[in-house]
Amino acid sequence: MTQLALVIDLNVCVGCHACVTSCKQWNTSGSAGPLVDEHAYGADPTGTFFNRVMSFEVGEFPATQTVHFPKSCLHCEDPPCVPVCPTGASYKRKLDGIVLVDYDKCIGCKYCAWACPYGVRELDEKRQVMTKCTLCVDRIYDQALPMAERKPACVMACPTNARLFGDVHDPESVVSKAIRENAGYALMPEAGTVPANHYLPRRRRDNRTHPEQLVRDENPLRVEGREPARPPLDADWEH
Repeated sequence: MTQLALVIDLNVCVGCHACVTSCKQWNTSGSAGPLVDEHAYGADPTGTFFNRVMSFEVGEFPATQTVHFPKSCLHCEDPPCVPVCPTGASYKRKLDGIVLVDYDKCIGCKYCAWACPYGVRELDEKRQVMTKCTLCVDRIYDQALPMAERKPACVMACPTNARLFGDVHDPESVVSKAIRENAGYALMPEAGTVPANHYLPRRRRDNRTHPEQLVRDENPLRVEGREPARPPLDADWEH
């Protein structure tokens, strides 16, 4: 049985958000959209995204590193969002294992969001339906696209090839090989959902920050002679 999924390499993800913007663009204009942002620049912005990137620091200063962690629906093999849906709007396809939402049946009750341990379900506040990553199902089966482009928009947009796409049940697929050869892991296996998406861990690096690197280099304005003149500390200021 086929199980399509993403494999994300945390070692090369640079947090550029190309996956976020490409996902938003494709799905807003595709079968999943429109994904309207309400008051995007206001005091209380809301918006619907299928993919988000969280960035945080690990380690202790000065030996810290920034980790960028993309997260979207993991298309679990035992998705808890499906059995809790009172209308059957959330379902898992037998063809490829993709978990989807039938908007015509969804009543926006948020039961699926409460059941999901990963927090990847979002309510489209304008349409009042629950939304999530579809693995660009309308794209990966588009016969009008060249075979090389029949991948999720986020995979196509990633500049570092941090995102891989394929069948995790096929031992010879690119995703299965990446998981096997790089100690790939599933997120929160203790939840018992058997996520299809996997992550490749960051490899430990011995880069060290030396004390002299913490001192700021010469101000370019000073080097170029364009730094504003400053009055001596004992000078009288005119008010």
